[in-house]
Amino acid sequence: MKKSSLRLILAAAALVAAAPLWAQEEEEHVEGWNFGVLPCVSYNSDLGFQYGVCADIFNYANLYPDYRQRMYVELSRYTKGQTLVHGQFDSEHLIPGIRTTFSASYQYDPMFLFYGLNGLELYDKTLDVNKETRTAFYDYKRSMVRVLADFQGKITRNLRWVGGVSYWYYGLSDIDMEDYDAENSLFSKMRTAGVFSAAEASGGHRVEFKAGAVLDTRDNESAPNRGLWLEAYLNGSPDFFGDGYNYLRLAAHFRQYLTLWRDRMVFAYHLAYQGTVLGEAPFYTQQNISTLFLRQTCTDGLGGINTVRCLLAQRLVGDSYAWLNSELRIKLFSFKLIGANWYVATNPLLDAGMVTSLYKGEELSAYYGKSVSDLRSEALKLHCSAGAGLKLVMNQNFIISAEYAKPFKVTDGDSAVYIALNYIF
Repeated sequence: MKKSSLRLILAAAALVAAAPLWAQEEEEHVEGWNFGVLPCVSYNSDLGFQYGVCADIFNYANLYPDYRQRMYVELSRYTKGQTLVHGQFDSEHLIPGIRTTFSASYQYDPMFLFYGLNGLELYDKTLDVNKETRTAFYDYKRSMVRVLADFQGKITRNLRWVGGVSYWYYGLSDIDMEDYDAENSLFSKMRTAGVFSAAEASGGHRVEFKAGAVLDTRDNESAPNRGLWLEAYLNGSPDFFGDGYNYLRLAAHFRQYLTLWRDRMVFAYHLAYQGTVLGEAPFYTQQNISTLFLRQTCTDGLGGINTVRCLLAQRLVGDSYAWLNSELRIKLFSFKLIGANWYVATNPLLDAGMVTSLYKGEELSAYYGKSVSDLRSEALKLHCSAGAGLKLVMNQNFIISAEYAKPFKVTDGDSAVYIALNYIF
């Protein structure tokens, strides 16, 4: 770990040592509607600076810090080209006894990041975006439409069944920006070599059905102090569109929140697995991380803000993978401002992830000129990162987040900064 990462973690430790010097004010009870409307001015090392508008809208009624309804809307663009339109609704009261979560998103990315499959392609910074050499080796163009509907019903006090349906559309092609050579890209080379067919490389439609269970004992959802949050479900996608793909995918998440000191210091960790258990999935769906509730509008991984922080976005794309997020959440001080309860927190973090099952082994064997067993031994390796963050939290639910992290391997990228909303788990 470089000295810059170490200094951030040491600074966080120094702040928590001094934290008792600040007065901890008693929170006021919040009722009715509460609006957190902000310009979307943020930063993501993978996407650049973000500008636009977003709003997090809560109807607390008399349930604070829980809520009756929550709505989130966003219209934004990043300086590296990605455009996003997103809306989300969550409520346990729309249908009595059923938690209902809807979301709809459109994402257009003229330079979507692609670093190959299974982490086998060693990242070379000289091949990254460069107008002078007309190089954008790790990019292709992608548009995506995502519509999610998830439902949860009570089995026992903390155990719920899960069911849902989702629709996805992916449109893929070579980049068409005149400043860059579209044919000199990893995506184009793999398509030409037959790693994916021309039809697969143009994208397609998918419908997925979800079924499983959730165990949830958290004391609150946005920033838990204690409890467990476990999810296990299957996503099945029949061949409705005649493209030849049928698959069944397992997603399992284990999250635990351990109070170390008076709700002001919490150790939180997240162990996850996702993999294809039956059939074959097209490559453009393999980077999608399944979740019941979108903490971030991005659902791609492994790598980037959504999974293993600081690894290059979509650095690890396999047929199955596992990952770990861990962090120490430390509330530094609280205050009241504009009729709301606020606190500031820090979170030193350590993440790790790996491909656990090779994807397109035979095709990649021909592409790289290596045996499948050699490729498997190269792919099934651990990738780690570490760093720290700061959080500004309003009324326990609206969370502005800034994080810095750095990977342990230079082939996984350089240091990264993320300024966004929410804890990632």
